[in-house]
Amino acid sequence: MHLDFAVVADYALVDQSGKMSVLGIFQHIWVPQFPAMHPRLHLVLRLKGKRTEVGEHQVQIRLMDEEDAELLGGSGTVNFAEPPAGVTEIEAAAVLVFDVPFPHAGQYRFEITVDGERKATVPITVSQMPPMPAPTSPSSSPPPSSPQAPGS
Repeated sequence: MHLDFAVVADYALVDQSGKMSVLGIFQHIWVPQFPAMHPRLHLVLRLKGKRTEVGEHQVQIRLMDEEDAELLGGSGTVNFAEPPAGVTEIEAAAVLVFDVPFPHAGQYRFEITVDGERKATVPITVSQMPPMPAPTSPSSSPPPSSPQAPGS
């Protein structure tokens, strides 16, 4: 069993035919202040395996910070159904949606484990937006002169 890919995106879905669509892949988040919350972050992954790996597999996802503190975590199962005759590789796609808390600027990572074995780490950098420059005050130059009618 291996992880074909894992990305963080703005949106993703798997349609009824199993086709995956992913929009807005990113690794850097800019926030106005801390603590911050990123609503509806999509962690997208696809697992692949051999025909002999049909059945249920345990998947664990953890969001860790730079100091290895776990901010989010969860686990579940992925079930690989028996593929049609002649198909030797199996696959399963998953889209997990989180409201993610970021207490401070820094490096974060999603750790993805399948059947107790770490398969991938997906990094995310979170930074504070620079302050907006203060609006400049109008200059103290005289107002433009009004046009005058000819012959006045």
